[in-house]
Amino acid sequence: MKTYQLATVSSPSLIVECGGEIVQTAVIKNFKKNPNFPGSVLLLKLLPKEEMYTPPIVLKVIDHRPFGRKPVVGQCTIDCLDEFRCDPYRINNEVCMSARSMYTHALTEVEAVDWWSKFFASVGEQEKCRPYLKKGYDTLQVFNCELEEVEEFQGLTDFCSTFKLQRGKNEDEEEDPSVVGEFKGSFKIYPLPDDPGVPAPPRQFRELPESGPQECLVRIYIVRGIDLQPKDTNGMCDPYIKITLGRKTLDDRDNYRPNTLNPEFGRMFELSCFLPQDKDLKIAVYDYDLLSRDEKVGETVIDLENRLLSRFRSCCGLPQTYCVSGINQWRDQLKPTQILQNVAKVRGVPPPRIEGDGSSLTFSGKQYNLCDFEANTVIHPHLGPDRERLALHVLRTLGLVPEHVETRTLCSSHQPNLSQGQIQMWVDIFPKSLGLPGPPCDITPRKAKKYFLRAIIWNTTDVTLDETSITGENMSDIYVKGWMPGMEEDKQKTDVHYRSLDGDGNFNWRFIFGFDYLPAEQLCVISKKEHFWNLDKTEFRTPPKLTIQIWDNDKFSLDDYLGSVELDLLTLIPPAKTPEKCSLKMLPGMGGSASSKKPPPNSLFSQKSVRGWWPCAIEQDGKHVLGGKVEMTLEIVEEKEMEERPAGKGRDEPNMNPKLDPPNRPDTSFFWFTNPCKTMKFIVWRRFKWIFIGVIILLLVLLFLGILFYSLPVRSFSLLIISVFTLYTILVSLRIDTNSRPLLFSRTARYDWSLYSCRQGEAAATMKWK
Repeated sequence: MKTYQLATVSSPSLIVECGGEIVQTAVIKNFKKNPNFPGSVLLLKLLPKEEMYTPPIVLKVIDHRPFGRKPVVGQCTIDCLDEFRCDPYRINNEVCMSARSMYTHALTEVEAVDWWSKFFASVGEQEKCRPYLKKGYDTLQVFNCELEEVEEFQGLTDFCSTFKLQRGKNEDEEEDPSVVGEFKGSFKIYPLPDDPGVPAPPRQFRELPESGPQECLVRIYIVRGIDLQPKDTNGMCDPYIKITLGRKTLDDRDNYRPNTLNPEFGRMFELSCFLPQDKDLKIAVYDYDLLSRDEKVGETVIDLENRLLSRFRSCCGLPQTYCVSGINQWRDQLKPTQILQNVAKVRGVPPPRIEGDGSSLTFSGKQYNLCDFEANTVIHPHLGPDRERLALHVLRTLGLVPEHVETRTLCSSHQPNLSQGQIQMWVDIFPKSLGLPGPPCDITPRKAKKYFLRAIIWNTTDVTLDETSITGENMSDIYVKGWMPGMEEDKQKTDVHYRSLDGDGNFNWRFIFGFDYLPAEQLCVISKKEHFWNLDKTEFRTPPKLTIQIWDNDKFSLDDYLGSVELDLLTLIPPAKTPEKCSLKMLPGMGGSASSKKPPPNSLFSQKSVRGWWPCAIEQDGKHVLGGKVEMTLEIVEEKEMEERPAGKGRDEPNMNPKLDPPNRPDTSFFWFTNPCKTMKFIVWRRFKWIFIGVIILLLVLLFLGILFYSLPVRSFSLLIISVFTLYTILVSLRIDTNSRPLLFSRTARYDWSLYSCRQGEAAATMKWK
């Protein structure tokens, strides 16, 4: 109640008017300590019975002040009374309908499970919860709206409704629509018999909770946010949670989630309060700002009193099974059998009767057997006694609130009808008078585990020969590059196998990729800054994959891409044992007959290590062709095993697990610029050796002739020069035909030549005779 005429409301009472009849409650003597009325039930007889003639109910709150002043500090008019009509002979509050949930099973690997596995199994995200489903554990109900909006729970106002009190007319005789307080109560309207001799029907509201304040322990679980309103210039938000209950406030600013509109909070807040004084629980989402004031994204308000008093038992949802350990451990204050006894008392039926060893139970005239509920249920070691499990199954047939997560809309303070996003959460309320509750649920967001992928590149073969050497040979300078998608900044590559003339390459080179991995979701977690000016890193999630590429190294131009293969570590393509069996048919979508038997893919996380050949493809003219084959060993190592079995990148120390020896490459594998001797031997000499031999012989002949000429006497050298000049003169005077035979120009020339020949012959004969 707000103040009236600058004075607080300290001693209110309620007046109920209907059709001229008036009843008034007793005065609340200490409004701050206990705002409940000392007498909770009032009876008012009305006329007539017909709905259309029934007058409205007017509620007036009067404050008793000194000197006999009794101002009306708030009032409310209830026009429609149809929702309050009831059958007085019906069992009290037996309005709940039956509701059950089904179990879901799937076949996957057995791994550790957590509460998030349960949540993802409930929303249908099976790729994030497969190990959980195989165990047959509980799921929960995820409502896409507020719990009060779920139709079968009647807005949680089955015990008492909330009516907004207004001021009424002000001093200027004008209506004041402002809300000044709330009245919580309920009405039951039912007909009385016309015959006075017939006994009156049973009175309503017989089983009521204590009217005094109750100290309660409240646990607020904030699971995640959905589509929050952006508050930063980059279109993102840095949200965190702020809880207000009564005079207590919890600020979770230190645990803000950077750069996201769909944060996973995974936070649990625990507060103590007194109901009904601290009935309004306010949950607000704020945007974290470093230099300016934090801005509110939106908030939602929950009436804890309604949840505590509702006979749908919304204070703590009922799980599917009664477990005494594990992540589904029972967290309520009362056991299922105790809860069932309380329900029987409230509804006015005999208490449940458990027979034998607890496998049979009778409640409200019906017989229940445990085998009927758990016929198709996976029995696991966390289940409790039979009697408690059977009582819980019976409770779930009564339509009580199940274990759940609700989705609440965040509203703006300035525009209440404008959604600012949603949060998924739930609230547990435990009256301290009932004892200690069970352990809280651990909904801490999953933390990624550190893994390492070791990839040893052994050899390549059938690599495309992309270059032509200066000697005309087809060749490639091969090297292999690898990285994990999403972590491109950690690209690694081998050394270069130069001058591969047959497409083979030898490396013995180790890649080591470290990554953060969530086993339950089978995703890698990557945190990096989207821009250099960002203060915080943004978190991304991607499937674990490995990309391997074959390249041709060029020193003075861009390297040439020869082919690649992308391997999914969760569904790893089985490698070929020999290069001859390695082909593009191994890759998905690369052809191959439908009848061909391919080994099924396996997860490298379960295999731990695998070795073999994989094909690398390259697209040419719209088709994929083989660009090469690579032999690798792939191994997944956890952080602890990495410390126990260390290994260095490449062939660096510690070169172990396994030790990598330098590759046994042929002598023709070298870089010409840094190996001039090998360049002369394997490139120049092998290609042009006969030319070099001929040139050397020619040089030797010329050298010999030069020495010969130099060693001759001067007279002999002069005669030699004259002879050469004479011979040259004769050759110039001759014609040379195609057959290189000399022809004389005239008869005179022929005669002179004959005479010259005869004289030469005579001289030669004379010399011989002498």
